[in-house]
Amino acid sequence: ACAPFRRLHLCNKNMVKMDTNNDSKAKHNLLLDVCLAANYEAQSLINYREQYEVQYPSSVSTFTMCTMLARSFADIGDIVRGKDLYHGKKKRGQTETERDQLESKLKTIFGKIHKEVTSGAQTYYNDNGGNFFKLREDWWTANRETVWKALTCDDDKKLRDAKYFRPTCNISRDNEKTGTQAKKQCRCSDKPKGKKPRKGSDNVNIVPTYFDYVPQYLRWFEEWAE
Repeated sequence: ACAPFRRLHLCNKNMVKMDTNNDSKAKHNLLLDVCLAANYEAQSLINYREQYEVQYPSSVSTFTMCTMLARSFADIGDIVRGKDLYHGKKKRGQTETERDQLESKLKTIFGKIHKEVTSGAQTYYNDNGGNFFKLREDWWTANRETVWKALTCDDDKKLRDAKYFRPTCNISRDNEKTGTQAKKQCRCSDKPKGKKPRKGSDNVNIVPTYFDYVPQYLRWFEEWAE
């Protein structure tokens, strides 16, 4: 699948420069670096909101920005989990692409985390040939809400009325028709009316999208079809 232009220019260069030499710093700064990349990406997309809405006039204007953010959110999730299909291009004089460099650093960092979590009685994770896919999947599941908050951080109120295109908030396990739309800042409320605040592992929480659980090539096909 050919990567869409949005993915070609994903703002994750800070992740390529992550320091993997300091074990403690590398492990604890991973979430910070991913959140910074998400926030940089959001700011780059928000600045092109008007152009995007002119290019895709069939989309409801308050929905398009949240959809764009959800797509980049999912791509960041694929990068973290080692599933990204975009291989990038080698710059002159380099033997690796930036994508290869980033994947190598992520493997190193998750290798350090893997060593820590398996030092006791933990036998749940294997290293998948040095890729640590299961560990990376669980890390993303545990932190996706925080990454979405970073992506939708909106100090200048540009996402004030931004809505997600599907009613995915507060869906009951017994009745999917109970869902509501994310109507502010592309976020579901973490304190739904009449209910206790939801935890990060409990369905959608503040994250209205499931794009990060849809295969990347299918998301890209849909994006190109627009």
